[in-house]
Amino acid sequence: MRTLEWEPSAKTLKMIDQRDLPSKFAHIHLSTYHEVAESIRNMAVRGAPAIGVAAAYGMVLAAEKSDAKSTDNLRQDLQSAAMILGSSRPTAVNLPWALNRMLLIAKGNFVQVDSLKKALLEEANRMADEDVETNLAISRNGAELIEDGDTIIHHCNTGALATVDWGTALGVIRMAHEQGKRIHVLVDETRPRLQGARLTAWELQQYGIPFDLISDNAAGYFLRSGEANKVFFGADRVAGNGDVANKIGSYMLALAAHANQVPVYSVFPTSTVDLALENGDQIPIEERSQDEVLELKIHDQLAAPKGASARNPAFDITPHELITGLVTEAEVVYPPFDKKLPIIVRNQMAVRRK
Repeated sequence: MRTLEWEPSAKTLKMIDQRDLPSKFAHIHLSTYHEVAESIRNMAVRGAPAIGVAAAYGMVLAAEKSDAKSTDNLRQDLQSAAMILGSSRPTAVNLPWALNRMLLIAKGNFVQVDSLKKALLEEANRMADEDVETNLAISRNGAELIEDGDTIIHHCNTGALATVDWGTALGVIRMAHEQGKRIHVLVDETRPRLQGARLTAWELQQYGIPFDLISDNAAGYFLRSGEANKVFFGADRVAGNGDVANKIGSYMLALAAHANQVPVYSVFPTSTVDLALENGDQIPIEERSQDEVLELKIHDQLAAPKGASARNPAFDITPHELITGLVTEAEVVYPPFDKKLPIIVRNQMAVRRK
């Protein structure tokens, strides 16, 4: 089952509502690009690859709902939709990457409006299929890093729910499990939205992979005690030098792992790399509502006192010096990242153009 997919008869985008998991498995059906933008903003859909493909289908919906009678007018409507969709979340580069792919299709030499609409849907479907194929390649490459008997700390959610299907870092773990390797996963809760507790733990249950849920601040204990052999997490944007923007808490986890000589791997498709940025300091960091922190309840009581304020950055930057390897669909990239990563990304771009 895919996290999101196009419903041709209804001309709607169907996606798993990740806000309801794990207590309820439900789908939502989106019929406008505004609804897609809101689903990205409120994290009904999340994960950089899934956000990108959702935005591509948002462009399809923009075309379907447009009253334009000419391709020029339709292109104008698509530009407006791209601005709305692109502003829904700022950090994940897969979002503008996907929108640019759709806008590039729109620049084609189309005479009929219906022909342009058809081409947009074909491109969005292609991107969805590519995402699954890419994640499988990533998972195969990354699974070679996992040994029989490993205990792995995993942060946030990077499984099928974060992509169209299969996943990135959690896809690596799933692949290793399906290869017969006996592994155990320590799942960071990933506060404040608990993507680890709510989503990763749920996915691991579906796959039958042994795991224990741990609080985020317990990771250092397991790394220092020698109980964890490796750390895997994903990425929402990667700079040209290999600095990684990922879910808040990744930096502290990488610091603790580095201090205890435990390998750290960031796992992502090459579409997540932003070669226009020299380093991670140039990556925009989304700060979400303080309510996500302040509304935490313990025994039906608010954990924070009334009148408290909070800061809630959604991501942090892990410097490339703390990362052992970057797992992509092409290969596992090792330092120096600033020399090797751009070559691999450009090679993959050339492959996609073919």
